[in-house]
Amino acid sequence: MSFELTCSGWSLDKDLQIVHADVRLVVEGEALIEEPLCVDVGLPALLLSALEPVEPDRFTDPREWRMMPFFCCGCGDPECRAFSFRVRHTSEGDIELTELEERQGREPRQLAVHTIDGEEYRRRVLSIGQAFLQFIEPLDYHPHHHETLAQVKRLVKQLSAGQSK
Repeated sequence: MSFELTCSGWSLDKDLQIVHADVRLVVEGEALIEEPLCVDVGLPALLLSALEPVEPDRFTDPREWRMMPFFCCGCGDPECRAFSFRVRHTSEGDIELTELEERQGREPRQLAVHTIDGEEYRRRVLSIGQAFLQFIEPLDYHPHHHETLAQVKRLVKQLSAGQSK
């Protein structure tokens, strides 16, 4: 299955202290995402998804970083608008990426399930984490959730080392 996940055109909103990028997610030729979005709010969850299963809840407490949607509205608030995906790891080493429509107080509605090569998924996710760190390094970045940068660094290091946890 063809899979593309890229972030480009990185920018920092200095007032809100959130990072935006032009996000492109294409699976089997279908563009699931192709627009500028906030990426740092959900980046730790995206990186974690390459290591273990994740289940989003865009209406949870923002401190529950493991449950944040990977990409959200330019305002940085997942409750406003978000792209939610459930990630499962198969015994064959693939990634099962499930598009979800989250509804407050109700079970999410499953829109589509995509099976992606696990190594390709990890490679793409790691490259986004590395690009984020390179972009943010020289900037005065103080996110609302002060642990974001440390989490991203730790998860990028784990992915780079090929660790499973």
